[in-house]
Amino acid sequence: MQNLLLVDDHTVVREGLKRLLEPLANEWRISEASTGYQALECLRAQHFDLAIVDLSLPGMSGLDLIARIRSEFPLVSVLVLTMHAEEQYALRAFQAGARGYVTKDTAGTELVTAVRKVAQRGVFVSAHLAERVVQQLSGQRPASPTELLSNREMEVLQRIVAGQRPVDIAQALHLSVKTVSTHKRRILEKLQLDSTAALIRFGLEHQLGKNDLGEATGGT
Repeated sequence: MQNLLLVDDHTVVREGLKRLLEPLANEWRISEASTGYQALECLRAQHFDLAIVDLSLPGMSGLDLIARIRSEFPLVSVLVLTMHAEEQYALRAFQAGARGYVTKDTAGTELVTAVRKVAQRGVFVSAHLAERVVQQLSGQRPASPTELLSNREMEVLQRIVAGQRPVDIAQALHLSVKTVSTHKRRILEKLQLDSTAALIRFGLEHQLGKNDLGEATGGT
């Protein structure tokens, strides 16, 4: 029996994922965590073979958690399960140390296959994402301007585009409002934009407003 850790801050999503994973019930023992910090506590307390991680987590981001797992628990394979269907998120996840990437709208058909493949130290990417990821890696697809942004800046940008106020972003990410404002200023500078309105337009054009922040839906 192998151990699997589900990391998602929405209880209803975790329950949905457990239903999707029922075909693996005889192979996997499932534990749950709602934050990155809680996930690390679980990983320190017992052995896990695989962690399924959402990218949008309160406090520590999913990308930061993946990097921590790769550093502290190199034998634990990580599979990302997220609403983000844009290749820039997938590329960042793989760079952080993930071995698989599934979007929540395809989880119903791909999750069990992805778990089995990643658990065997293979690599899995949602079919509709794979071609775009390869094109960008090979230079056939133009690089996104967001590559200039750090992981934290990407998360702040995503939340701005989603309509969150600085105070809401600060609370969600466990930052000060001043730090959020600093991130926003750097984002504007790196993307060469001159206003919040321009930033939101940029985010919508690059499909950064589609997210599961504060929602518990998305195909599970």
